[in-house]
Amino acid sequence: MRIDLLLLDVDGVLVQYQRMQRVLHLAQALDVPAASVQAALYESGLETAHDSGALDATAYLARLGQQLGRTVDARTWIAARQAASHPQDAVLQRLEHLQVPLAVLTNNGALMVQALPSLLPALFPTLNDRVFCSADFGLRKPQPAVFQRVLEVLQVAPARTLFVDDLFANVRGARAAGLHAETVRDGRGLGKVLKHYAVR
Repeated sequence: MRIDLLLLDVDGVLVQYQRMQRVLHLAQALDVPAASVQAALYESGLETAHDSGALDATAYLARLGQQLGRTVDARTWIAARQAASHPQDAVLQRLEHLQVPLAVLTNNGALMVQALPSLLPALFPTLNDRVFCSADFGLRKPQPAVFQRVLEVLQVAPARTLFVDDLFANVRGARAAGLHAETVRDGRGLGKVLKHYAVR
């Protein structure tokens, strides 16, 4: 088989994400209790609304600021996301010399597109204009339609696409959309998958 695109998840594949580190970083940067940040982001439904595309970046940051009684700008948000996102160097090293085109699909809001170049500088500018978030389509993995929409934009056939994610539910959704898909959580696992599909 020929693979024309390697589609990658972010959290759990390209980076190890620790949500509480993000909460604590924001709390310290804004001088508010961590419990207030936790409640504003997750218990209020704000993060879900941003991830689904119901709130764009400007509205999301404004609402977050209102709930915390602070001004929250994109730079502060990105810095907190960076503090909580630890690049998986072994995975990135496997990707560094691949000839197959790369793209990203992540269940996140629009701010993640702005954040990724600072989170994963080794993959840019290669990934410029090839980062897709659930908010772009109002769809989330594992819905098969979100994979179909990404591939329509990139003009790549599902049967020529390999998707990797740390969650099997998302792998199953990709397979339902006609993609090749495998579970990957580290560099060794990625290496095995690339070898199996003869991706170079």
